[in-house]
Amino acid sequence: MVVAQTTVIHAGRLIDVPGEAPRGPATIIVEDGRILSVTDGHSDVPADARVIDLRDHTVLPGLIDSHVHLTSDAGGLAGQLEAVTLSPAAQAFNAQANGIKTLRAGFTTVRNLGDGDGAVFALRDAVNAGKAMGPRIIDAGSSLSGTAGHSDDALGYRDELRPFFAGAANTCDGAEDCRRATRQQIGRGADVIKMTITGGVNSRIGAGLGSQMFDDEAAAIVATARMFGRKVAVHSHGADGTLQALKLGVDSIEHGTMLTDDVIALWAKSKTYYVPTLSTVNGYKERLAANSAAYEPDVLAKIQWRIGITGKTLQVLVPRGVRIAFGTDAGVSKHGRNADEFELMVENGMTPESALIAATINAADLLGLSEEIGTIAPGKSADIIAVAGDPLTDVSVYKDVQFVMARGKVIDLE
Repeated sequence: MVVAQTTVIHAGRLIDVPGEAPRGPATIIVEDGRILSVTDGHSDVPADARVIDLRDHTVLPGLIDSHVHLTSDAGGLAGQLEAVTLSPAAQAFNAQANGIKTLRAGFTTVRNLGDGDGAVFALRDAVNAGKAMGPRIIDAGSSLSGTAGHSDDALGYRDELRPFFAGAANTCDGAEDCRRATRQQIGRGADVIKMTITGGVNSRIGAGLGSQMFDDEAAAIVATARMFGRKVAVHSHGADGTLQALKLGVDSIEHGTMLTDDVIALWAKSKTYYVPTLSTVNGYKERLAANSAAYEPDVLAKIQWRIGITGKTLQVLVPRGVRIAFGTDAGVSKHGRNADEFELMVENGMTPESALIAATINAADLLGLSEEIGTIAPGKSADIIAVAGDPLTDVSVYKDVQFVMARGKVIDLE
């Protein structure tokens, strides 16, 4: 008979439910990967329990990044080259390495929104089975788009290479074909459906950033996802695409860079989350600083526009009460530096407390995992982190997470 390992955490200060008043000294007891109890003060330790002394730290729930791409953080021409040179096995090793960086940064759960070769499916299943270290992963499989849309991975390659990219079967044209593509991603194992309804900054086609899906195509994807109990995340820059998505009642809009009065009014009345992905600008700036020719000219023009406009949507939507969920688009920015997003969120209108809520309670709700993660409470998964200092006054403390526990296991931060 295997005896369950009991772990006792003595916290100096506890933010067990972001948005509520922090607690002072507290004791958290963990057993079999679950939180057994949370009590005030530093209570006696059960015999043979492991004790973790965090009395000099602020303890809080594991963070959640709602938008990552784990297989790479190469961008521009380097990223395009990787797509045709790295095998699925190599991409899986990349995904695991990036997942470990993310976990050590305090992000114990991620939503992966794009994986053409199934590498992240494999990593998700290995983490769930205890065979690999990494964050809990909600995976979308391959992003859906029309042919020549933002997620058509054949863009920028010679015509005869298009069959090479057909295996993901993620491009669709017409409502019936979009039903097929959605079913195919679900059949591959997708936990959530990602749809790219507009053009994108990084896609290699001079077709702008407006809507690139007909109404019946987008509606077919959403209806099919709902039939199978899947949520829908929508990549959108252009206001026309965002309006399409809001009318369909999707679960989240990623980027949401352009707004109109109609979009703002509808979004304020909806339950659709906004995932800002402000960190993309860090990735762009760093690559361009290292190599001014990192991006092709048509992509570079869009990047320069994106750098200039990033944050403005958040500034408008926060006062209107739109729900915000934390997401970085890591892969465009560097993995392991997900916490940079907190500073950008605060710079663009959020409080440290609301930013933390976005990365815990809101993100857990968006991912459909509120019963499992997002707060520190009895019965929930023991996803717990600790920082020095006060994250409710200084979000930079998230850049140096001092302790990470994921599903009851203490993570080696070295």
